[in-house]
Amino acid sequence: MKFFILTLFPEMVMQGLHTSIIGRAVEKGKISIEAVNIRDFTTEKHGKVDDYPYGGGAGMVMQAQPIYDAWKSVVDRVEGSVRTIYLTPQGKTFVQNDAKELAKEENLILLCGHYEGVDERVLEEVVTDYMSIGDFVLTGGELPAMVMVDAISRMVPGVLSNGDSKETESFENNLLEYPQYSRPEEWNGKKVPAILLSGDHAKVDAWRHEQSLLRTKERRPDLLAAADLSKQDREFLEKCKEIE
Repeated sequence: MKFFILTLFPEMVMQGLHTSIIGRAVEKGKISIEAVNIRDFTTEKHGKVDDYPYGGGAGMVMQAQPIYDAWKSVVDRVEGSVRTIYLTPQGKTFVQNDAKELAKEENLILLCGHYEGVDERVLEEVVTDYMSIGDFVLTGGELPAMVMVDAISRMVPGVLSNGDSKETESFENNLLEYPQYSRPEEWNGKKVPAILLSGDHAKVDAWRHEQSLLRTKERRPDLLAAADLSKQDREFLEKCKEIE
């Protein structure tokens, strides 16, 4: 899978994405990440890529021409389908299911905006999806792009060393992940739950599932409405409610 990030700050995204799991995935050829500097495609002097907005108002707007030419430089040289995502607070909130879906794409272009926004005409020309990582405003799209590349890459086969790990993470089946413990067995007066030391894998799995249900109920009850709960799950949650 290939990621192309259209940005004014290529060093920022490349330094952030060439570490840890994602960096190793790049080295192994499971994914590729390329930052395309929008400034390289401007016809203005001194690398200028923005101008005053028509109609007045505060701030500057990124111009259409350098963005379009940067985008076209990618589209003209890649094979297969291309999906272009504009990172904006006005977009659909990016969630785990989006990461799974986008991981199936051959080429993803992530457009990072800056200043007061981007000329609407180029967005209409090239963008297929508008996405946001939350209801807040950042100074640019680089951080959201990095977040999305990280989340999507984890869904690409071969990126994670443990093939089962992504199946037990938070948001699988709209449940949060169960609590995790490591050595020592006792720390600061707190002991690891005895069930995890039992060696009974079936009981451990059952306990972890119940903990996922409880944690989701406590921290993200909104997720339970969309979770595929069994009759046993519902009875367990009802029993916990009675105890409360």
